[in-house]
Amino acid sequence: MLDKLNVVKQRFDEISDLIIQPDVIADQKRYVQLNKEYKDLKDLVDKREEYKEVLDNIAEAEEIIADASDAEMVEMAKMQLDEAKEKLPGLEEQIKFMLIPKDPEDAKNVVVEIRAGTGGDEASIFAGDLQRMYTKYCEGRGWKVGVVDFNEGTSGGYKEIIFEVNGSDVYGTLKFEAGVHRVQRVPQTETQGRVHTSAATVMVLPEAEEFDVELDMGDVKIIRTTSTGPGGQSVNTTYSAIQLQHIPTGIEVRCQDEKSQHKNLEKAIKVLRSRLYERELAKKQEADSARRKSMVSSGDRSAKIRTYNYPQGRVTDHRIGLTLYDLSNIVNGDLDKIIEELKLAENTEKLKEASEIL
Repeated sequence: MLDKLNVVKQRFDEISDLIIQPDVIADQKRYVQLNKEYKDLKDLVDKREEYKEVLDNIAEAEEIIADASDAEMVEMAKMQLDEAKEKLPGLEEQIKFMLIPKDPEDAKNVVVEIRAGTGGDEASIFAGDLQRMYTKYCEGRGWKVGVVDFNEGTSGGYKEIIFEVNGSDVYGTLKFEAGVHRVQRVPQTETQGRVHTSAATVMVLPEAEEFDVELDMGDVKIIRTTSTGPGGQSVNTTYSAIQLQHIPTGIEVRCQDEKSQHKNLEKAIKVLRSRLYERELAKKQEADSARRKSMVSSGDRSAKIRTYNYPQGRVTDHRIGLTLYDLSNIVNGDLDKIIEELKLAENTEKLKEASEIL
């Protein structure tokens, strides 16, 4: 394992030299990529130092014990040896996971789209609950959330809402949320007190940077309109809302959150670029056999991934069979337990597939 870590250290040293070279700084695409690699490798290099220190402690202790000339030193060496040997397996396990190649998408910001599914007004209310849950979770992590567009439901919530999230390793965390979410509860609109099942679909798109997707604005039709509210009525008289139509693919994007037409256009282009990027990414994932095997991959948008059962106060993630009786905290943004378990399941799967190279 130390040999592999030494290779990592060598690459880290190379990148450390490269990112200060003027020609690399001038090449923005290469500079950004190298900076990301630098940050990823830094954690491994730090862990290598910790690992080396433990191995050195073991070697030093064994040497003192073998010498046996000083009883007091031997006793101290035995304690040092026990402590180091106890720490070693856990450290090696951490390193194994860290050596698994990272998905380059994981560091990206995201665009999240939530759409009400089956269940009428209750599905729209549930879509609003999901948006609130994710907003609270993201803000709790210090991430910035900005609404791009929304279409309100007639009884509350949203028929559709799109928002962007900016921060550190956002896609690597939120990608597990893509899929169909179900809610089982007595709707606000139900007079008989019967439990209904409604659904909403969540899509999580890695935000595409300019060099990820070549977007020819000649292929994009820009329509400027007034912002609309519930039921489609106009809520202002200025043409600040932007609608984009990507002619080759038929993808349409709308943004009306900002009062400035320029800012709405900027946001809409960002979402369009991310949707185009996500299409290409989906093809890549489909062709990747390791991705297909992963039970927590974000490939199948139609898959039912989670149920929120209000009468029993439970949340069940169907991909890993995890049930938590902590619904009120979870819908208030406490998603850490679920997401950590999903990450662990994915890493365990990756570790099995990569075991021959570790």
